[in-house]
Amino acid sequence: MEMSNHIKTALKVETIIDLDTLYDRAFNVLKEAVHNGSKNFGLATGGTMLPLYERIRNSELDFTQCESVNLDEYVGLPKAHPESYISFMKQQLFNEKPFKKSNLPNGEAQDPHEEAARYEALLQKMKLDFQLLGIGENGHIGFNEPGTAFDSETHVVELEESTRIANARFFNSLDEVPTKAITMGISSIMRAEQILLIAVGEKKRTALEALLKGEVTEEIPVTILKKHPNVTVLTDLVI
Repeated sequence: MEMSNHIKTALKVETIIDLDTLYDRAFNVLKEAVHNGSKNFGLATGGTMLPLYERIRNSELDFTQCESVNLDEYVGLPKAHPESYISFMKQQLFNEKPFKKSNLPNGEAQDPHEEAARYEALLQKMKLDFQLLGIGENGHIGFNEPGTAFDSETHVVELEESTRIANARFFNSLDEVPTKAITMGISSIMRAEQILLIAVGEKKRTALEALLKGEVTEEIPVTILKKHPNVTVLTDLVI
């Protein structure tokens, strides 16, 4: 499903070289959303989010009347495993900043495809006010790898080797990195009212260049954000 390159984009791009300043800005974007009444937050994991979650933990923000949904979870990784995304979220955010309710896909479900359908049904019942995103080196958002249909909903994905290699630093070896995950689909993500994308580090340059200068193509999933009416991009890269 290729799309024309001749489209108007509402991307708001802020280039902030100093990372402390960049993450202060990210925190303030989220804080403003809370103060403006956002109640349902889509959350992300990974190293990109660590400085932001640290700022949230050390803040006065109160999420006890809010609900969260996470983008994804590994398939087959026990919840108690330190690299499961539920463990990540508890350690980095939930233990100190609990939400009224926090939702993540169940990677231990007996049938991951049924679990993906259950999670999508949950997402369709709620209005997602704010979605936090990182960006993969190959342009994935969530775990939507290159070639994922733009109309995809929550589904089970076979992780690309490049994605597993990028995540292997969190495990003892590449062999320990799961090969599958449950991820919110691209259409699921695009239903959010507001999206904040954080793209930092030289390894993200190619994907970010595709978003800012390339055409909208399923081969680089992040490019779909050109079609969203309210996206803020924070980056330390000069493109």
